[in-house]
Amino acid sequence: MKHYKTLSEMHRDNGWPPPENPLLGIIGCQSDCPLGDREFTADCYMIGFKKLKSGVILYGRTSYDHSNGTMMFVKPRQIIEMKNLELEEDGFMLLIHEDYLNGHELHNSIQKYGYFEYEVNESLHLSPTEEETLRSLYEKITREYYNNTDEYSREIILSHIDSMLTYAQRFFKRQFINRTDLSGKTITKFNDALKKYMDSDLPKEQGLPSVNQLAEGLNISSRYLSDLLKQETGKTAIEHIHIYLVTIAKNMLLASGNNVSEIAYLLGFENSSYFTRLFKKQVGLNPLEFKKSKTGLA
Repeated sequence: MKHYKTLSEMHRDNGWPPPENPLLGIIGCQSDCPLGDREFTADCYMIGFKKLKSGVILYGRTSYDHSNGTMMFVKPRQIIEMKNLELEEDGFMLLIHEDYLNGHELHNSIQKYGYFEYEVNESLHLSPTEEETLRSLYEKITREYYNNTDEYSREIILSHIDSMLTYAQRFFKRQFINRTDLSGKTITKFNDALKKYMDSDLPKEQGLPSVNQLAEGLNISSRYLSDLLKQETGKTAIEHIHIYLVTIAKNMLLASGNNVSEIAYLLGFENSSYFTRLFKKQVGLNPLEFKKSKTGLA
């Protein structure tokens, strides 16, 4: 698999003009924006906008999504795969080498945008108004990019990129709400999957349930799952797992004859000390203190 350390190399291999800035590439696409039917990785963030004739299924649009443009976000060294896509209208790609962010607050704040870890079928599908908003920011970035570079250029460009990312966060939340109407609450499906795992022998065989395992069973990425749950409930996937485990543990402490170590083992904890720490964090008491407070017995 090809890995691109520089934007110049990526531009050259795809037949694009050399970038104006070695750390920032802007690609405008009309009916064609070739990346080749292949997989590759790069040391850059990629923000892409496309309108598609075909390949829509790959991008995961549902009947509750807008049919306008599609946005995708890729983080450095994430596998990029573009196959069987036919563009309907002009699109664009921003290629931001991670070194371009050095020394700027966006270097750290970009980490909060979880959609850079979504799969391609979890792309953002824009309404016409949303598309207009993001395209306007792209045009501002382009004007500054091709203007005479000065001491303000990088700051202005990064401020527009930051605005674009913030708007995308807002639009993803709108999409989460729309999709809830289509498929029901994600928390219900998540809890069903969690209960199925805990009711099996998997905790003893494989240990605690992980976000990755549960997300895979729901056919979505772990980061998308956590963001969906956060939108619906205010809590992330791992927080819901911890709440569920402690709820089971409370019942086992009061209704079974198992001691703390046995309960920890049955739930899938590697050791009782980790179980005790998590229990106390959730309840405010360690398991024995909790049991005594409810039964008068230690």
